Amino acid sequence: MLTIALPKGRIAEETLDKFEKAFGEKFIFEDRKLILEKAGFRFLNVRNQDVPTYVMHGAADLGVVGLDVLEEKEYDLIKLLDLQLGRCKVAFGLRAGEQLDFNKSKITIATKHEVIAKKYFEQKAMAVEIIKLYGSIELAPLVGLCDCIVDIVETGETMKQNGLEVGPTIMESSAHLIANKNSFYAKKDLILDLKERIEAHL
Repeated sequence: MLTIALPKGRIAEETLDKFEKAFGEKFIFEDRKLILEKAGFRFLNVRNQDVPTYVMHGAADLGVVGLDVLEEKEYDLIKLLDLQLGRCKVAFGLRAGEQLDFNKSKITIATKHEVIAKKYFEQKAMAVEIIKLYGSIELAPLVGLCDCIVDIVETGETMKQNGLEVGPTIMESSAHLIANKNSFYAKKDLILDLKERIEAHL
C-alpha cells in the first residue's frame, strides 16, 4: 500500500480527481475524516505546510505540495512530477506606486516565506531584515512595519484591495508529487506506475 499526504482543500480535491481519472475509482474524503483507504492507497488529509514533514519522516511515502512550501522546508525529498495544479508565484508586494530600492543599505521584509526571501537577497548579496508574520501580511508595509512583503500571489487581487501592487517575482510554484527517498527505492515499481498513470492524464 502507498500512503500519500494531501494538503487540505482545493489541491486535495483536484489531486483526487486526477487519481479518479487514472484509476477509474471514486476517491472522496468522508465528512471530517483524515484518512481515506481505497484501491491500495491510503490518503492522509493534512495541512499544506505539513505535507513535506509527513513525507520526510516516512509517515507518508508520497505527498502533494506546492513548490514554494518545498523550497521553504529545504528537505531532501524526490520531486517526481509537476501536477500543474495550484499555480501561483512568490512575489514582492509594494505600496502602490513604489519600486523596490535595491540600493538601500538594508531592506526590511515581512513574510512567512523566510527561507525563500533570504536566499533571494543572498544571491543579490544584499542585507535584509526578515520579520516573520503568519497572516494579514498586506498590512505590514501600510503601517510602516517593513519596506515590502514577500507572499504568494495568484491573481494579485488581495494586494490590490489593500493598497499594494505586485512587484518582482521570486519564484513560480505549482503542486508537485514528491516522494520519500527510502520509500522510492523500496516501492519503486508501485511509485513509478502511479507516476505514469497520473502523467497520462495531465
